[in-house]
Amino acid sequence: MNDRNPAFGAGRATNYTETAGLSTGPVPMEPYRSPEFYALEQDRIFRRAWLLLAREEEIPTPGDFVRKEIEVCNASVILVRDKEGQVRAFHNVCSHRGNQVVVAESGKARAFTCRYHQWSYATDGRLLGIPDEPSFFNVDKKNCGLSSIACEVWEGWVFINLAKEPEVGLQEYLGPMAEAFSGIHYINTANPMVVQADLDCNWKVVSDAFSEAYHIPAIHPQTIGATFSSGDNPYAHLLDAKIFGPHRFVSMYGNSGYAPGPNSKVEKLAYSMIDAGSVIAAAQGAEVMKYLEHPAVNPTRSKDWAMDVLHVWPNMHIDFGWGGFWTHHFWPLSHNRTRHEIRFYLPKATTMRERFQQEAYVARVSEVLLEDLSNVARTQRGLESGAKDFMQLQDNEVLIRANIDTVQKWVKAPTLKDALAAS
Repeated sequence: MNDRNPAFGAGRATNYTETAGLSTGPVPMEPYRSPEFYALEQDRIFRRAWLLLAREEEIPTPGDFVRKEIEVCNASVILVRDKEGQVRAFHNVCSHRGNQVVVAESGKARAFTCRYHQWSYATDGRLLGIPDEPSFFNVDKKNCGLSSIACEVWEGWVFINLAKEPEVGLQEYLGPMAEAFSGIHYINTANPMVVQADLDCNWKVVSDAFSEAYHIPAIHPQTIGATFSSGDNPYAHLLDAKIFGPHRFVSMYGNSGYAPGPNSKVEKLAYSMIDAGSVIAAAQGAEVMKYLEHPAVNPTRSKDWAMDVLHVWPNMHIDFGWGGFWTHHFWPLSHNRTRHEIRFYLPKATTMRERFQQEAYVARVSEVLLEDLSNVARTQRGLESGAKDFMQLQDNEVLIRANIDTVQKWVKAPTLKDALAAS
């Protein structure tokens, strides 16, 4: 697509939806509000999909661990790097009486000891010790370690699969998306800023909110409206969209002609320090350029580019922008509640100028997030009113349509292989 496409302002110039083989009809609302449908999602999606859980940098050295709660599957997971350096995952459940072994959210340990009766486990899951062992009845210690969870790493991203025997490996699950996005130079991975909130909405509602730019001129007129739209592209039409089986990707327009207004003195000062297109970024320099040069990032090579969204099915977005990448996790808590976790990967500031730039970036991001997240509960209330049974989606909302299409196919599919084949 050309950097400035005159068709942007003249209605639909693309056909992402039909090119992806998706229907153009109304989309049902019931999957966003039905407790019964949510139960199917728990069983057919989250208990058999490969779930992106963390980055390797969260557990960089042997003995480092993090505890991850996956409420949608009633699971508590220990991610740990064992003494050989391998990343492992275990159910956080003691073999004695089922108590949770690890209480801390993260830390470093030579072994894990259950507080209830002090059964202890190695970082590779082996049962090490049982207090008063002679009083038990021939305990088979080899089969009483922590219950292992399938765990694989791709490009530094740690995935788990909660099925006792996953039907497919991670590489098959990721499919052609893995090849298209391999080799990206992820930057500042050891220094995330984490924002977390529990929201009164279905997990798909908040995922949808970060899947399209059509809403930006309306919801964000005073913050980023003029950076994602322009006179040439008033409705923030996409630059590109791709479907990779259950995973999908869009590239969003950015107004390269945007400049802060005369009264936006702090913003003008922040922009003056960087060359980051039309948006405030939190990083610059040679590392950023190496990351931006990957063919999957800003694939149209448009100067009018703001960011990309890679939806790693089912509940993770990896977003790429001028200054680096950030992530969104959408963890279901119930049919109408979601834990939303955002991680912004920032460089460690070495000068006052860099620190100011980051503070301006964080302030702007927080402002935009509040505008988005204050809207999702209203959306959920509207969905649950029952006034409407279908939503009408346009071509630039293709990620939303693809998501609900995949959700419906997965809850109907008897096996994971069938689900992947249908996606």
